[in-house]
Amino acid sequence: MTAESAVTTCFRHPKVESHVRCTRCDRHICPSCMREAAVGHQCVECVKEGARSVRQARTAFGGRISAVPLVTYVLIGLNVLAYLAELARPSVVDRFGMLGAGLRGAGGTHYLWQFPYDPSVHAEGLAGGEWERLLTGAFLHMPPSEGIGVLHIVMNMASLWTVGRVVETQLGRVRYLALYLLSALGGSVLQLLIAPDVLGVGASGAVFGLGAAYWVMGRRLGYDMQAVNRYMIGLLLWLALSAGMTSWQGHLGGLLAGGTVTLAYAYAPRDGRRALIQTGVCVALLVVLLVLAWVKVADLTGGAAV
Repeated sequence: MTAESAVTTCFRHPKVESHVRCTRCDRHICPSCMREAAVGHQCVECVKEGARSVRQARTAFGGRISAVPLVTYVLIGLNVLAYLAELARPSVVDRFGMLGAGLRGAGGTHYLWQFPYDPSVHAEGLAGGEWERLLTGAFLHMPPSEGIGVLHIVMNMASLWTVGRVVETQLGRVRYLALYLLSALGGSVLQLLIAPDVLGVGASGAVFGLGAAYWVMGRRLGYDMQAVNRYMIGLLLWLALSAGMTSWQGHLGGLLAGGTVTLAYAYAPRDGRRALIQTGVCVALLVVLLVLAWVKVADLTGGAAV
């Protein structure tokens, strides 16, 4: 064997001489390809393969552990941006607030729903095909000149900041986002069923859903329930006291939807069926809510749901 043929090179960089082998695959690696291991060094490919084979840590509810409540931050940001859009253009509330059925004249005048209606006006809200209102209304809040004004968004965002971070950390981002959106949807659907001609805005339904989740999680994980119960009593008192100022239907609907979702998260069996059961309950609730909304709109429009 010649001296030239005895020279070994990195398997990833053939022009670089190397005399170190990967402890996992036994191939030669150069300094730029070395990664420290428990014993010796491993190549980049073996490190990546090892990372894929390591089981990811999960929370008690099956979510991936994350130290940063990113979804909560994003949701707060979206609500604040939507509020700034309202201030810049107040018509945003009329167009995207939660409304089951209403009538709008050519001059922009709003009228209470009646069916059939005069051809000089047109339907708005879900009855007019604006189904996006089921969710967009949950990102809008009362303008400063109406109701409780800016306090509406301040209270909701403070609650989202306080409880949302705790719930997201325990559930993981995907489950948490599903909980938030289904709670918001639940609030909108209950408002549609009870008060379809009332324009509603606010993240309160979603926040009440998070409150229900906080209580269920506390019971499941053995929290000090005195503190949890005090928070829930505060939420329920606000639900009662705010009935004349905000949509109590949205609050209650969010509370019920959030509780349903979190019960599935908390008590699904901890085996291979857990994710399937949790997903199944979320999908089933979504279908039920959408069917209820469709049936109500069909009833309002004489069977002609858009």
